Amino acid sequence: MIGLGIVMSWRIDAGGTAFTLIKWLLLAAFAIAVPPPAEARIFRLLVLGDSLAAGYGLPPQQSFPAQLGDDLTSAGLAITMIDDAVSGDTTSGGVTRLDDAIAQHPDAVLLELGANDALRGIDPKIVYNNLDRILTRFADAQIPVLILGMRAPGNWGHDYQREFDAIYPRLAQAHHELLYPFVLDGVALDPRLNQADLLHPNAAGAALIGHRLVPDVLRLISQSGKAP
Repeated sequence: MIGLGIVMSWRIDAGGTAFTLIKWLLLAAFAIAVPPPAEARIFRLLVLGDSLAAGYGLPPQQSFPAQLGDDLTSAGLAITMIDDAVSGDTTSGGVTRLDDAIAQHPDAVLLELGANDALRGIDPKIVYNNLDRILTRFADAQIPVLILGMRAPGNWGHDYQREFDAIYPRLAQAHHELLYPFVLDGVALDPRLNQADLLHPNAAGAALIGHRLVPDVLRLISQSGKAP
């Protein structure tokens, strides 16, 4: 009634000006009644990993998750990268960090664990069981996963290498998840793409990993049903 009183007083006191005020009030009411367009949804992509994903020896913005995020943003996606990686971590460590990872409410996950297990010669059966537990928890939470595979070095023998390398394809098949067969594909042992230890990618190596992951990550985002 206050608004009506104002309009009536303008009608009496200002003649034609009342029409302008009434139009302004109607437009204001319409703006309040009709919500603004929703902002673009931001996709939350979590990386559960070890020093390879943590960007050991690199500034944070040069890790492969950071550079992958830049590539996806350049492709027009609204995305937040959650780098939940711990240098030196094993698959057992990943199991202990699952609650915290899920509590960050990711829309999808890149699972990058196993390199330290292989370097330490941990029984492949233990590695398989740990990763199986991780994948099961994410499946229960309805969070899709892209498995980033790892390969064992040859110093533990051919049998160990064969059994370890088979872990990731077996898990991908058992859990019906996407698989990137070898996270260091095209980078491993190349002095131009690695730091002096030949274990950890340099900035160029991390960038190459990020670039090569883009098609598989786009598939993961598409299959998640939560594409931004």
